Amino acid sequence: SLASTAITCFTRGLDLRKGTEDVLCPANCPLWQFYVFGDGVYASLSSICGAAIHRGVITNAGGAVRVQTLPGQENYPAVNANGIQSQVLSRWASSFTVTPVTKDTALEAVGRSVSTARPSTGKRPKKTPDKKAGNKDCKADIAFLIDGSYNIGQRRFNLQKNFVGKVAVMLGIGIEGPHVGVVQASEHPKIEFYLKNFTAAKEVLFAIKELGFRGGNSNTGKALKHTAQKFFSLENGARKGIPKIIVVFLDGWPSDDLEEAGIVAREFGVNVFIVSVAKPTTEELGMVQDIGFVDKAVCRSNGFFSYQMPTWFGTTKYVKPLVQKLCSHEQMMCSKTCYNSINIGFLIDGSSSVGESNFRLMLDFVSNIAKAFEISDIGSKVAAVQFTYDQRTEFGFTDYVTKEKVLSAIRNIRYMSGGTATGDAISFTIRNVFGPVKDGPNKNFLIVLTDGQSYDDVRGPAAAAQKAGITVFSVGVAWAPLDDLKDMASEPRESHTFFTREFTGLEQMVPDIIRSICKDFLDSKQ
Repeated sequence: SLASTAITCFTRGLDLRKGTEDVLCPANCPLWQFYVFGDGVYASLSSICGAAIHRGVITNAGGAVRVQTLPGQENYPAVNANGIQSQVLSRWASSFTVTPVTKDTALEAVGRSVSTARPSTGKRPKKTPDKKAGNKDCKADIAFLIDGSYNIGQRRFNLQKNFVGKVAVMLGIGIEGPHVGVVQASEHPKIEFYLKNFTAAKEVLFAIKELGFRGGNSNTGKALKHTAQKFFSLENGARKGIPKIIVVFLDGWPSDDLEEAGIVAREFGVNVFIVSVAKPTTEELGMVQDIGFVDKAVCRSNGFFSYQMPTWFGTTKYVKPLVQKLCSHEQMMCSKTCYNSINIGFLIDGSSSVGESNFRLMLDFVSNIAKAFEISDIGSKVAAVQFTYDQRTEFGFTDYVTKEKVLSAIRNIRYMSGGTATGDAISFTIRNVFGPVKDGPNKNFLIVLTDGQSYDDVRGPAAAAQKAGITVFSVGVAWAPLDDLKDMASEPRESHTFFTREFTGLEQMVPDIIRSICKDFLDSKQ
């Protein structure tokens, strides 16, 4: 009979010396720290106890396992089983299988320790490129906002870390896959590590393991706002065009208000998920500031962004569904904001009544609005047309895809001088400027800037613009008749019509116009 050798949670197949060996796995190994490669036949780089739990030979209570060494093979698959996500390995020099130890085997646990430092036999395998790249199908920059308050306490805080660790591993973190960071919410938020700090699951797991519990009130609102504003900067590792996600873990309920933080997150283009654990009971509801705190904070209250777990125990089955949500980027409705998902066309009056110096003030006004938006090849875009009786496209939506180039093009517009045919100019702009982008993903806005009465009809062309899905703002200066301005503007006309007596008054309108654009954008998305 074979005596069983007591091994540790981390003993690997390649640490054993015999072709067949019975080993005794300890109880309560942290599942999320296991490295297991393959399914059924495991690369000898795998943890033996991890493989045995993955295979269902033992549970996390430990026990005896028979390990049989086998030759190496190619393409060990990744399979999720019994709470362990095994990983892909393209080849390894040796393998093993795990089977239950039959009852008649005399089980004497011989406590001889097994050296884990023994060099492996066979050639070193090549590092698999796939592992480093990560899961390319899951594009996300994720902040895990973990609960470090007295509500959760030290013990459940550790269970929360285990859960976050499992989610991180299953996401497939890698250079071209998801990147994650962690923020701890308590009295004051603390960014524990940023997206740029680690690009491998192993490093992230280690960093999560090392997190210390802070304690204090659960000021989740404060932490959410701080994370939305500070965490996703380019210098901290956020990537252009990748959805930004905050996963808020909440044990019980928050001590502060989440509504304002939710608004800020949406403005910043961040998709907020809330994982609530141990929801307040009926008796506890009296202590909760705002019973609807989940719906106020999530990206959309359509059920997709909220996730519930009854307790922190037995959470393994909740890992995969959460990961699937975090990886479905087409559902990330909040990534698109008014700042990064619109086209703004400016129609600028170049008639002789304006004059050169006032024309410059009009261009400053155009620049100040354009400046507020995230202009890029995958973001917002700007175009400009100048008109008299005639029209001239100064630049189209696809001519300049950086903010610097757009602003410089606006500065370089030369004043034409001539009559005023605003209606024709609107028709020209719909056809030539908005025509090429009409099937694009961005929402379209037209800002008509004029200082006088039009010689032609503006009502028909403005209605055609709205029919083409273009929201029209009319901005009048000096002699522009209010009736014309109202006729051109989209509904509700009050919030789309602007007027100032003096050209110098244009500057004060900029914030209101930007706010109105964003409101229209959000209303169109609900």
